[in-house]
Amino acid sequence: MDRKEADSASPRGRQRENQRERLILAAETRIATSGVASLRARDLAGDIGVALGSIYNLVTDIDELILIVGSRTLTKLDAALGEAATAHAMANPAGAIERLIAIAHRYRAFASQHRFLWRALFEFRLAEGRDVPDWVSADLKHIFRNIVEPLNTLMPWAEAEKRALMAHTLFCAVHGVVSLGLQGKMVAVPAEVVDQEVEQLLRLTCAGLLQEG
Repeated sequence: MDRKEADSASPRGRQRENQRERLILAAETRIATSGVASLRARDLAGDIGVALGSIYNLVTDIDELILIVGSRTLTKLDAALGEAATAHAMANPAGAIERLIAIAHRYRAFASQHRFLWRALFEFRLAEGRDVPDWVSADLKHIFRNIVEPLNTLMPWAEAEKRALMAHTLFCAVHGVVSLGLQGKMVAVPAEVVDQEVEQLLRLTCAGLLQEG
């Protein structure tokens, strides 16, 4: 057992880990309720019953805390998309299209159910000059495998790099439709209408991919 492991196994180390987990849960709850802009260190310290300065013994800063909550949100999103994906077999291109549509519908449902947590993934920005940690980028890329898998069936003629690019393009297109639909900045759009628009977008795109092949 190295020193780091020994520190974590000590009573003091276990207390710190417990406080850190409670801090993350408190931040997640506040973001889910009021959005990322409402997050305040003083409020979080009160939530978990520690002094304000103690917060920064648990995380580097509030930005790191928001990124951790974002990672947890991505894990939940990945599980939801994976569940939608495995519910649809891909014996042929038609099955692959239905899987993509199911994934997109689940994405809209997740965004509707966890609106503030979902928005935090895209609205939060680190201060200028700070780079996004590698583990955050890895979490984001992991999501795309749910889209790449059906594209492997729809685009067997394409190189892996092109399929990955198409997965990114489809995600951005679906995200745009979902985002505008949920924000309702121009006009309120019912969930079923957003789902219909997303489905039409995907069917037309996939039809083009099949013709290209």
